[in-house]
Amino acid sequence: MHIRRADLDDPAFAALMEEHRAAMQATAPPESQHALDLAGLRDPSVRVWTLHDGDALLGCGALQHLDAGHVEIKAMRTARAHLRKGVARAILDHLLAEARAAGYARASLETGSMAYFAPARHLYAAAGFTPCGPFADYVYDPNSVHLTLALA
Repeated sequence: MHIRRADLDDPAFAALMEEHRAAMQATAPPESQHALDLAGLRDPSVRVWTLHDGDALLGCGALQHLDAGHVEIKAMRTARAHLRKGVARAILDHLLAEARAAGYARASLETGSMAYFAPARHLYAAAGFTPCGPFADYVYDPNSVHLTLALA
């Protein structure tokens, strides 16, 4: 398996993002869906990586710059065919290493509060993330869980 900067024009990546969008639409009301679309992932404040095994796209994740010391983890997605194989953990480890190398002191994220997101919440807790209040442009939402991790 190898991680590389994402090719946002790759049809396989677009398909993975469509899978991500469909899952969000099926599990959260519109006002609680905070996934970036392809245009959002192209923003200069966002860097995206993909994990591959040969030619197979296994998953992705992104970092979005919030300020000099704070970065948000976005676009975490494991392809359905590769769930429960360590893909998300490998991507998260890579994102945290990139954030530390870039000098960020804190990484935060938003995920869902519903049962569908329990594996993600477990992954983040195992990595040391703890609950926090809404950050950046987020507001309190019973469908959201906000988590943060000190990187220093």
